Amino acid sequence: MTRRARIPNLGGARAVVLHREHAAVEVLIRQLGAIGLEVEQAWPDLPATAAGADFLFFDVDHGFDEQFPWKAGEAPMPLVALIGSEAPGRIEWALSLQADAQIVKPVGNAGVYSALLIARRAFDERRRLGEEIASLRRRIGERQTVVRAVVALSGAGIGEEQAYAQLRALAMSWQVSLEGAARRIVELKTTEASDERPRLA
Repeated sequence: MTRRARIPNLGGARAVVLHREHAAVEVLIRQLGAIGLEVEQAWPDLPATAAGADFLFFDVDHGFDEQFPWKAGEAPMPLVALIGSEAPGRIEWALSLQADAQIVKPVGNAGVYSALLIARRAFDERRRLGEEIASLRRRIGERQTVVRAVVALSGAGIGEEQAYAQLRALAMSWQVSLEGAARRIVELKTTEASDERPRLA
């Protein structure tokens, strides 16, 4: 039986609406207030307080890269795209920012709450996957270091199994992880190789 994710309570959350003064913005701000969010509207510059917001709504039709102080795809909060024009270039720009949800303008009386929930879920899942990928990359890097250390130790005329056993013994002796011991071995071998390299007069 799969467990259903709980719908978060949005009361007290903060939202920034990056959009010029417009009737669509007034409707959106009313809807967000009715849901229980505190709302700040700004244009064209993103206020410094936006970094601590829980959601950011942005205008796809007139927005531009320089409005955001982070790289595309690295927003610290869920992004909701406000789309009026379906011009391919504008849609492509919204996709490049990795918007987590969208609302089509003009904003009506429905769709804001579901956009908030979808954006929150998509953002959390993207962040979780990013952390998982970073962890896997670290583990792959550590395994490569272990292999390099085993190769370095086996260069002394012993087999790979003996070299691996020696690496484990060194890790226990130094009271560090196997990966930590491997890093030390690789650093020592690199330093030795550098010291032995002939120098130009």
